[in-house]
Amino acid sequence: MGVNHWRRKVRPRRAVFPRTAPVELPVGDSGTRVTVYTYGEDLFEDMLAAIRGAWHRVLFESYIVKDDQVGQRFKEALIEAAERGVEVYVVYDGFANLVVPRSFFRFPPSVHVLRYPVFRPGVLLLNIRKSGRDHRKILTVDGEVGFSGGYNVGSLYATNWRDTHLRLAGPAVWELENAFVDFWNRHRLPELDRLGEAAWDSHLRLHRNVPELLIYPIRAVFLEAIDRAKERVLFTQAYFLPDQELQRALIDAAGRGADVNVLVPEESNHVIVDQISRSQYSALLRGGVRLWLYQDAMVHAKTATVDGQWSTVGTTNVDRLSLTGNYEINIEIFDKGVARHLEEVFANDLANCRELTEEEWDNRPLLSRFGELVLAPWRPLL
Repeated sequence: MGVNHWRRKVRPRRAVFPRTAPVELPVGDSGTRVTVYTYGEDLFEDMLAAIRGAWHRVLFESYIVKDDQVGQRFKEALIEAAERGVEVYVVYDGFANLVVPRSFFRFPPSVHVLRYPVFRPGVLLLNIRKSGRDHRKILTVDGEVGFSGGYNVGSLYATNWRDTHLRLAGPAVWELENAFVDFWNRHRLPELDRLGEAAWDSHLRLHRNVPELLIYPIRAVFLEAIDRAKERVLFTQAYFLPDQELQRALIDAAGRGADVNVLVPEESNHVIVDQISRSQYSALLRGGVRLWLYQDAMVHAKTATVDGQWSTVGTTNVDRLSLTGNYEINIEIFDKGVARHLEEVFANDLANCRELTEEEWDNRPLLSRFGELVLAPWRPLL
């Protein structure tokens, strides 16, 4: 960690990396449209515009909200919406925002706020239903537009991090609203009323990990998709620590002849996670999985596509904390147009990557091998 701190001081990351402009795409024939964002400034401007245009209800949930210029703009927009009569509900994670002054999250009474607690009763008794952080990111406005994906709210994420987020417009927004309402009603009184009517859409589904109910469907979604792969698998992940079943699924897909690619940051914002993740590189590389290391910037996206037909974008990292620990949310899309665009995003990101070869990895320094060996036993905890 000391080395990591030193690196950040002497080698600050540049804020220039390949960008893909936002593109709106139709999904199926239900009337839902999806916009893909890969740059924070573009996303935040559209999120703020949606809040400012709200006339009935705003539901806002974020893992991290920084007390900086961007965070203040969001806070002001939410308060202004409440002052003009809009119902405004805000959820944030207490633990993730310990470094943010509590005063920043003081809103007028017209804004309803839920702070997901740092510790819940039962955690110390190892009750896993009371574990997990609220790692979700949701914004819905008037039941007409909704946003979800990897972006937290803050100036750093606006320009310096590469992430992926979706904007939904149309019937599928109900899925995001319903997810927010379920979480709110489980943790806060008075309860929120159910919003709108459910709409079935075979092209788009929303999956939620809910520790309170021991429900973790997102891991199964990944496994099912990889198991069907015939041509190509493209994963972009901030923190990549697959369990044995996910690792085996990727290797098996490569063994069937699929082109399996995983894109991760060469140096993420969590140096310990990097070291633990690297302990799996040998098995992946020997199994035919191609590893791409994103250069000079933090890639925080959580996306995957398979065979140009299936895609998912969400908040879930491929690690134990996300897959079987936190409250998470992922949007699963069966649409060739969306998959094709996400493949284009992946190709654009490769311009800022270098491929890690098996030969290079086998010749890594002894100190790196030692670090991986020491930290590998901690992998099940992360």
